[in-house]
Amino acid sequence: MIKFLLKGLLRDRSRSFFPVLTVAFGVFLIVFLDAFFNGALTNMYNATAHHQTGHVKIMTQAYAAEAEQSPNELALLDLADWLARLRAEYPEIIWTPRINFGGLIDIPDQNGETRIQGPAAGLAVDLSAGSPEIGFLNLEKSLVRGRLPTKAGEILLAEDFARRLQVSPNDTVTLIGSTMHGSMAVNNFTLAGTVRFGMAAMDRGAIIVDLRDVQNALDMQDAAGVLLGFFADDAYDNQKAEILKAAFNAQYQDTADEFSPVMCTLVEDSGLGSYFAMASSAMFIIALIFVAVMALVLWNAGLIGGLRRYGEMGVRLAIGESKIHIYLSMLGEAVLIGLGGSIIGILGGVLLGYWLQYHGLDYGAMFKDSSMMVENVFRAQVTLNSCFIGFFPGVLATLIGNALAGLGIFKRQTAQLFKELEN
Repeated sequence: MIKFLLKGLLRDRSRSFFPVLTVAFGVFLIVFLDAFFNGALTNMYNATAHHQTGHVKIMTQAYAAEAEQSPNELALLDLADWLARLRAEYPEIIWTPRINFGGLIDIPDQNGETRIQGPAAGLAVDLSAGSPEIGFLNLEKSLVRGRLPTKAGEILLAEDFARRLQVSPNDTVTLIGSTMHGSMAVNNFTLAGTVRFGMAAMDRGAIIVDLRDVQNALDMQDAAGVLLGFFADDAYDNQKAEILKAAFNAQYQDTADEFSPVMCTLVEDSGLGSYFAMASSAMFIIALIFVAVMALVLWNAGLIGGLRRYGEMGVRLAIGESKIHIYLSMLGEAVLIGLGGSIIGILGGVLLGYWLQYHGLDYGAMFKDSSMMVENVFRAQVTLNSCFIGFFPGVLATLIGNALAGLGIFKRQTAQLFKELEN
């Protein structure tokens, strides 16, 4: 039966070409949009995790309450003990301490007087050889001028920030900030190199300093603002993160002590959960719209095709074929059309998605004034789900369209068949 229907569709292409084309185009758009949304969300997750939150974050309860202000006076103490304990209890997690701080970068002239100044957002991380932070922040590939810090007292500046301050590698820069205890801190550093992160929020005024240098400069010995944890495969899993958070907080959190540690997840700390939910809802709505539109178009195509095949249906009824059999054969044709169109559409969407996954699309102009941790280059991410999300709507739309169009068969009156055939 399937072979018979397939031959009929191939020999009479007017019955299949337009419906297949319609389904292929709709499925192509659904698959590509799903891959694009997946890539955009993964981009946001990775950028936020690597530069701000980690997959999980540990800080004091007091720090968490004012986290947006980076209150280092509420930092986590006994850092070495905490690192040893966490690495022993959760060896599958990569733990790394960080200090977020603000300050003023002062550039002296040849006489040691202020030549130019600029506000900076500082990030203190472990820059020692072999540190995972170099990979998380992508420092080697982001390097524009100079080199990575190799000894104490060397820092990195964002390339755009460095050009605005008119400084080059090996120049002296002065960091003016405040210590953990509230007093003024003034420290001279040597600019080792400049980096471009590809994120407007950091390229405007970021400085990267080794953790030990900042601990000494801000009187934060054996302390850190936050402890970030990353899953070994560097892929965020919200379910695993929630389990880890629940276990840690049950063991260490003390609601009566504001300096006791508390753990939060990437989604909870960054607020990206709402974006993920919105994107999931958007994909469902988009798929629903395409199913409705394609079904409507295919319904009309089926009605037009039904008019052209009016005589054929009459002959089939006249020779004794039942209406339900004819109707089911039309649905069988619809399934074959849906399968063909879906396969073509999936292949097209996957190919374009893979191209965008490797080449990317530069959206830097849209985010030049943004404070979101989003890379300027968006890349798609093709997954197995991208194929499924396009396949089922493609087949469903053809079934609905042909099912509605084929209802006219049941309105045919057998008594009029011979009169129609005579005409």
